[in-house]
Amino acid sequence: MKKYTLEIIIFLAGAITMIFEVVGARVLGPFFGASIFVWTSLIGIIMGSLSIGYWLGGIFSEKQTSHKYLYWMLLLAGFFIFLNAIGHQYILNRIIKYIPDFRLKTTLSAILLFAPASVFLGMVLPYAVKLKIQNIRTSGALIGNLYALSTVGSIVGTFMAGFVLVPAFGFSNILFALSLLLVIIAMADFIWIREMIPVSASAILSICILFVWIKKHNTELDYIDTDTQYNRVLIYNTTDPLTGRPVKMLNVNDEQSSAMFLDKDDDLVFEVLKYYRLVEHFNPNFSTSLMIGGSGYAFPKDYLNRYPKATMDVVEIDPGLTALAREHFNLPDDERLKIYHEDGRTFINKCDKKYDAVFMDAYKSMITIPYQLTTQEAVQHLFDILNENGAVYANVISSLDSTNNYFLRAEVATYKSIFPQVYLFPVQYPNPSTEEKGIFQNFLLVGLKSSTIPEFENKNNQINQYLSHLYKGNLDFEEGVLTDNFAPVEFYAAKALR
Repeated sequence: MKKYTLEIIIFLAGAITMIFEVVGARVLGPFFGASIFVWTSLIGIIMGSLSIGYWLGGIFSEKQTSHKYLYWMLLLAGFFIFLNAIGHQYILNRIIKYIPDFRLKTTLSAILLFAPASVFLGMVLPYAVKLKIQNIRTSGALIGNLYALSTVGSIVGTFMAGFVLVPAFGFSNILFALSLLLVIIAMADFIWIREMIPVSASAILSICILFVWIKKHNTELDYIDTDTQYNRVLIYNTTDPLTGRPVKMLNVNDEQSSAMFLDKDDDLVFEVLKYYRLVEHFNPNFSTSLMIGGSGYAFPKDYLNRYPKATMDVVEIDPGLTALAREHFNLPDDERLKIYHEDGRTFINKCDKKYDAVFMDAYKSMITIPYQLTTQEAVQHLFDILNENGAVYANVISSLDSTNNYFLRAEVATYKSIFPQVYLFPVQYPNPSTEEKGIFQNFLLVGLKSSTIPEFENKNNQINQYLSHLYKGNLDFEEGVLTDNFAPVEFYAAKALR
């Protein structure tokens, strides 16, 4: 087995590198979302660091050729991954506080957290190749085989991270495990374990013990910190600042996504969700609805209780969130509620069903807005699946300050290009002062398929209160319409956050 020690190390280094990169999105996600800026920074910095590692490994291999230096590379890579695992929050909190530009934040975060380990992982391949070469006449085939082996390891690591490790164990556990595995391999030349089979067995056993201990430890805490296939999720108990009532909060990628009152699950915690009840005013005879974005399923539960004769289809891309909603947020099994686990855009692209209302709750993040649901083509699909008097009700986070509401203006322009009537309802600050205009708040964007101008008064006092928040300013914005070809929503978010 020792004959293939270098091959095994090369394979594992390739796999660990890609696991490290995929997990990196979960490290940065709670602070910066999963936008194109995060992936650009991660991929660019890690590839650049690997290139530096390849270069340094090649130079060093010409001066020193000993297995112990290879093990030191692995040991240092494991050390820096360990530092990432224990120190990423400290570093990211300070980057958020002191670095003004959003793109610079993601780039600097990737450099500090992922570059050092990636450099040492990159050094492994050229150095191991030099150790392996014995005959210059066969060196070409040998180098090709070893690079292919490294690439296969990278492929295996990528699929393992995305399909198995992250959903099962969470990113912090994986970082600790990668660090432990690298240290064990690196120490193999210095301790009594000499063969890779017992080394691997010991590493796997140690990792399993670590995972079991962490999982047991987490169950004793008063919060749940877990990863699904798509998201980092935190569930905890807190107090609603408006009512003082105890609530259970669902955070998705460090953003409050859903909540439920604990003393009595009888109302909606988030005010913006109550504005979806404007469906009673704009189409009082509705019976079928579609909601895109389930999360903790707060509004679908309210909808089932409030409208006993109506049905709802919910499209939620993350089945893990649905499972958590059933376990922790009292999501019921109800024949009037159908749940589809797929991307909202793919669902509406092929949808042949007609709805009276579409509730869009996929824009609720300031940082990670799914661009594919914001474009003119997507809005056209929404228009097509509505009945004659149907309407779209979309939750958008923005401000009324023209210097940081680029996405809101572009999205209103996009909806106006399809729907004959578009209205905005600011939720928290309907008539903001000069200072309040720059504060981010929820907006309910309503697109009516009918051309008939509605009344904006209702006999129901609650509905009438929501209608009184109608934005009466000019909605003829100059921003260009968002399309599948051009939808720079992350750029708009970065400008706003700046």
